[in-house]
Amino acid sequence: MTRRPTADILHGTMNLRDLLPEGGARRAIRFRALQSVSVRLACPALLTLLTASGALAQDVPKPETLAQQSQVSDTPPTWQCGAFLDVGYLRSSTEPANHLFRNRGTTPRVDEWDVNVAGAYAKKTASEHSRLGFEVTAQAGEDTKIFGFSATAPNIGAADVLLHFGPANASYLAPVGKGLTIQGGIFSSLIGYDSLYAKDNFSYTRPWGADYTPYLMMGVNASYPVSEKLTGAVGVVNGYWHLAHANDAPTLVGQVVYKAGEHVSIKETGLYGSHQPNTDVAFWRFLSDTIVERKTDPLTIAFEYQISTEQVDATGKPLALWTSGQLPVHWVFRTPWSVTVRPEFAWDRDGRWISGRLGSGQSVRAVTTTLEYRTSRKGAQAILRLEHRYDDSRGPAGGFFDGADTAAGVPALTPNQHILIGAVIVTFDRTFPR
Repeated sequence: MTRRPTADILHGTMNLRDLLPEGGARRAIRFRALQSVSVRLACPALLTLLTASGALAQDVPKPETLAQQSQVSDTPPTWQCGAFLDVGYLRSSTEPANHLFRNRGTTPRVDEWDVNVAGAYAKKTASEHSRLGFEVTAQAGEDTKIFGFSATAPNIGAADVLLHFGPANASYLAPVGKGLTIQGGIFSSLIGYDSLYAKDNFSYTRPWGADYTPYLMMGVNASYPVSEKLTGAVGVVNGYWHLAHANDAPTLVGQVVYKAGEHVSIKETGLYGSHQPNTDVAFWRFLSDTIVERKTDPLTIAFEYQISTEQVDATGKPLALWTSGQLPVHWVFRTPWSVTVRPEFAWDRDGRWISGRLGSGQSVRAVTTTLEYRTSRKGAQAILRLEHRYDDSRGPAGGFFDGADTAAGVPALTPNQHILIGAVIVTFDRTFPR
């Protein structure tokens, strides 16, 4: 089955009957109303969980630094099992009739409550005490439906089954030097600062750069801690998108993580491989992902910049260009409360990444602000987020769905939108010693 371009998948035909005045007055009334409604929807859930918690949590889990993510465990092995449920409501100022956040693979639906992800997992980390490790994750929900597919390549076999698997792999810690870890299967992408799962991120909605680079990879990778400050990894994967089959040629990926100081980590990742039927090296896609993170106890600041090029096997052999960047700032101002501000941009100059159609370029700017509360008890954790994001999209393929379809049945578009978000994420986690 050939995957249609993302923009076509996110095309709806349902119409709504408007009861408000037309023009600017209508838009102003609607957005004031959505702010009031969204706050009323979010507050009861917030108050309920605050009351149920009984007390503020004192130990709020914090994401690991880039250097910590790359270190090999030398502690006795443990088995870890867990489950999570992510429910959110995105209220859009544009009120699209098809309820779609145009061109988005994660949190793709608006103006309705959705289970964006529900999942369960089990894993054991490879260590010197037990050199075999494994991980398996089962998942479902709106965020899992199209994130691993391509706008330009057909699906791999059994893709409709594999989309329900998150990280699912086996690993082995070889007794070589300081420990060479070899991992095979479906694993978390070496590219990107953000996870597919909102529970692991600072903000609820993901940046554009995350949605158009891989969240997961399928293949084999090997990592080695060269020193306490430097870790390297190389891998061979089946393609840019792990559920797409553009050809039978492998894609190469490599990464270096450097701990520049007690609080600063730098990660550089490169990907090089073919994502077209023509596997000639001249048409291979190259992507560079650079991340710098400074992490202290209350404050985390990160900068990510991506640039990717690909010569397209089409008339004129055009060189397609993708670039994006984000600057998330996360501050735990009073445990367990935190706030995150994330400005970002993305530029798909030639339409190769977002729309999958040459000549349908798009430039996006966005700002996301997130207020978060976390509470935990006996292995269970509740994460509540109230978030606002503003997106501005320009270009031949730019814009967001706006209200009802036109008289010709084509969705109306507007260059920008505000979204107010309320979300509840519940996780359960338990560790079993060997």
